[in-house]
Amino acid sequence: MKFKPVFILLLAVVMYSFGLPKTIQKKVDAAIKDAFNIETFHFTNVRILDEDTKDLPSQFGEDNLFKITVDDALLGYAYVAKAPSKTDEFDYLVLLDKDLIVLKTKVLVYREDYGGEIGSKRWLKQFIGKKEGDALRYGDNIVAISGATISVRSMTNAMNNLLQSLKILHSKNIL
Repeated sequence: MKFKPVFILLLAVVMYSFGLPKTIQKKVDAAIKDAFNIETFHFTNVRILDEDTKDLPSQFGEDNLFKITVDDALLGYAYVAKAPSKTDEFDYLVLLDKDLIVLKTKVLVYREDYGGEIGSKRWLKQFIGKKEGDALRYGDNIVAISGATISVRSMTNAMNNLLQSLKILHSKNIL
């Protein structure tokens, strides 16, 4: 019986070592509540096998694609990832409905002095309604932002990669 407290402590550490950092999780939860107009929901990670991710342009691990449910009914998905900026990376969120159509995008953490304008709701609004197979082009159907060129191109590329990945996952009946 000496090992029971150690086992419980170890189990707690293992359970809390997975998932999103607490500060990111709070922002994700708030965005989900706002986008889906709900107060309570279940947030569980979607496991994709390594062999299913090798041909995907986006990265999928244990802590970046999540299923959003209420009473066992699927509401949609949340995708959390990082994209490069000029000298660092920024964290972003994409919320999708159950048909894999973008409901909302949000820059969660931006770590540069310049270019933070990509986090504005007005600029991010242009991704709403995009779906698998849509092609996004900087300066064409994605508005440029002076002083944020690298971040805008990076977010555009990240969204293109995600939309292409969703198309592949959907065609394989994984999502």
